[in-house]
Amino acid sequence: MMRTLLAVVAFASVTVSAHAQAPAAAPTQAPLPAVDVTAAQMQAFLNALPRNEINDLPVRVADVGGYRVGVFGVFRPKNEPGDAIAHETRTSEVYYILEGGGTLVTGGTIVNPKPVPANRSPGPRGEKIEGGVTRHVSKGDLIIIPGRTPHWWSSLDGDINYMIIRPDPAGTMKLK
Repeated sequence: MMRTLLAVVAFASVTVSAHAQAPAAAPTQAPLPAVDVTAAQMQAFLNALPRNEINDLPVRVADVGGYRVGVFGVFRPKNEPGDAIAHETRTSEVYYILEGGGTLVTGGTIVNPKPVPANRSPGPRGEKIEGGVTRHVSKGDLIIIPGRTPHWWSSLDGDINYMIIRPDPAGTMKLK
């Protein structure tokens, strides 16, 4: 799992760097230190999450020089797949499925948009997605969801744990 976790973090960092990179300029400061999240730390974090509701919380958020990258742990109980959502920001998400599986829909149109609850991330939400791409995902799968792209778990096989890597080009995430 550690090798896979490191591969996912490396992939996300390369993807983010390619996306967010400005024209090359002479370095003006020393390189920033690398940030580690071990498999044991991720597992302990996920095990500590409450099991009665959806949890999507930061494990680490690092300054990577001009923007931030967050590593989040998610627990989603089978009986609560959640709303369809499209985040308002250009923050993309990279899902890496650690345990469980389900049907994930991306793209398309959110049906019956509703107001955003105060304790949730901003962006349109609704009961489902029409016209999106539907796929079954399970342990080991990786999905890249560009910012503002609707996404929705239409069903879950059981409880699911996954990691999300979120590059934050605006630098608004709190460091952790």
